[in-house]
Amino acid sequence: MAREGGREGEHPVKPANQRGAARLAAVQALYQMDIGGTGVLEVVAEYEAHRLGQELDGETYLKADASWFRSIVSGVVRDQTKIDPLIRSSLQEDWPLSRLDSTLRAILRAGTFEILERKDVPVAVIVTEYVEIARAFFEKEEPRIVNAVLDRIAKQVRGETKK
Repeated sequence: MAREGGREGEHPVKPANQRGAARLAAVQALYQMDIGGTGVLEVVAEYEAHRLGQELDGETYLKADASWFRSIVSGVVRDQTKIDPLIRSSLQEDWPLSRLDSTLRAILRAGTFEILERKDVPVAVIVTEYVEIARAFFEKEEPRIVNAVLDRIAKQVRGETKK
């Protein structure tokens, strides 16, 4: 889990870090919805009330940009019929989306949503942030898969790649 120390004298969390924390929380929420079948309103309410910037089970979660978090989670749910085919077409032919690990699927969906909807955020920032999230969960191929798939989607959707 991402957490902040909260010690005296520490620097306040920068807004950019709050977006990163929102992205991580969104991936965790999407994973939770995928595994548990929890609805979007229930998950968003739970995260906003009990996780984002809160202490839970002795762990302090990073302060996150709640509106960024909400937009990713609800946007992925709303646009899943657009997002999943883009991801599927960017994977190897013999690798269906359903075969991906649930966490990896959540990372790719969130990243694809941002590439589609957040034209104000550079592709390089989006791809780098989600590759870092993948590294928090995986050690081997998955961060490279996230990089390659999001890069392909960016090229297809925005006509650009990570620079």
